[in-house]
Amino acid sequence: MSESEETQYLSLIREVIEKGSIEEGRNGRVRVVFGRSMRFTLQDGTLPLLTTKRVAWKTCFEELRWFIQGSTNNQDLKNKKVSIWNGNATREFLDSRGLTNLEEDDLGPVYGHQWRHFNAPYENCHTNYQGKGIDQLQKVINTLKDPSKHTSRRILMSSWNPVQLDEMALPPCHVLTQFHVREGKYLSCCLYQRSGDIGLGVPFNIASYSFLTHILAKHCNLEADEFVYFLGNCHIYEDHLEPLQEQITREPFSFPKIQISKQHETIEAYCLDDIEWTKTYEYHSAIRMKMVA
Repeated sequence: MSESEETQYLSLIREVIEKGSIEEGRNGRVRVVFGRSMRFTLQDGTLPLLTTKRVAWKTCFEELRWFIQGSTNNQDLKNKKVSIWNGNATREFLDSRGLTNLEEDDLGPVYGHQWRHFNAPYENCHTNYQGKGIDQLQKVINTLKDPSKHTSRRILMSSWNPVQLDEMALPPCHVLTQFHVREGKYLSCCLYQRSGDIGLGVPFNIASYSFLTHILAKHCNLEADEFVYFLGNCHIYEDHLEPLQEQITREPFSFPKIQISKQHETIEAYCLDDIEWTKTYEYHSAIRMKMVA
């Protein structure tokens, strides 16, 4: 039942706190377990927004739209009052990655570039890449819309491009997505994520790819079915231990439900106004954790 599926996430927190190995990571000390999975139903409009703390779903949705639109310009997110990439877009951080050629707020060929223009030679975030590289997302859409092809086992989208990793402000964490159509109409999404920040990143990733699956289902005349989530390195930052210990004491509410009100001609056109809540998002109070760049 969808109302109990959040316990998978809470159990992962407990496991990492109690059994995780202590390691010194790139950006701080963490507790780690390796190789875990979770499953979330998307049926009947269910959206697995965690309820044991408030998830900033509008921020999450705007970041997803940013990916879909192929943008790599952090200023586009700032214009939407989304600050989650700010730490990776400063002059200091870009220089630390050796990206002295990029202006501040240019993140290099990150998710949006790979989704819509895979491996197109990267110039800067202002370049028009129309027709360049591989539009993986459009290929996914074309396949899902074709009943003769949507049973394919090759409906994949990769954000991991070894050729361009060193040009990115941050190598992608959620790296490979696969879509599956069951019985000709039920759409599921499977995500492999190499690195999962359990406190802050994972709740966003669950919401983001569930939103994406609902949008693609609407766009391709299908019904959202399930989000399957595989995690490689599952870690909790030392500073997040105390707030997460509070979170696991909370009793989850049932997940909210949505419908996408309108089918647009292009995938880029879907926006916040298209989200209608058929079951209200009920949640516990926010839990503050510092984002680690």
